[in-house]
Amino acid sequence: MITIRKAQIGDETAIFQLIKELAIYEKAPAEVSNTIPELKQHLFEEQLCSAIVASKNNEIIGFALYYTSYSTWKGKCLYLEDFYVKQEYRQLGVGSLLFKDIIKIAEKLKAKRLDWKVLDWNDPAIDFYKKHKTELDSQWISGRITFNS
Repeated sequence: MITIRKAQIGDETAIFQLIKELAIYEKAPAEVSNTIPELKQHLFEEQLCSAIVASKNNEIIGFALYYTSYSTWKGKCLYLEDFYVKQEYRQLGVGSLLFKDIIKIAEKLKAKRLDWKVLDWNDPAIDFYKKHKTELDSQWISGRITFNS
């Protein structure tokens, strides 16, 4: 049985391991500069972001990390920063459970929009989002500045 719940103190190590797995999957493992203590601080002390986890037999097998964002046109929004399920648990509906829970969270917060990004080469993720009847926007180009701190 798979359960979805809000992340709690003590989950940060398992979530961080999944973040590292995601970085490997996205061919960017050297880009992870976050740490377990920082993740714990940001999730539970500063509450800069929140997460839900999927677990099976008390093992965390997936997560979704999100935060409130703001649109000048729409108002309050929710941004899904990362969303990952261990490879051996894919095709079991875990991703759908997590994604549906994120949608419920956005609705409960009265968010006007739920946003996320997906890499253009990640066909399994693109297919997943299409299956859930989402809009994938090719008009906007992402911008970024990375600071070394």
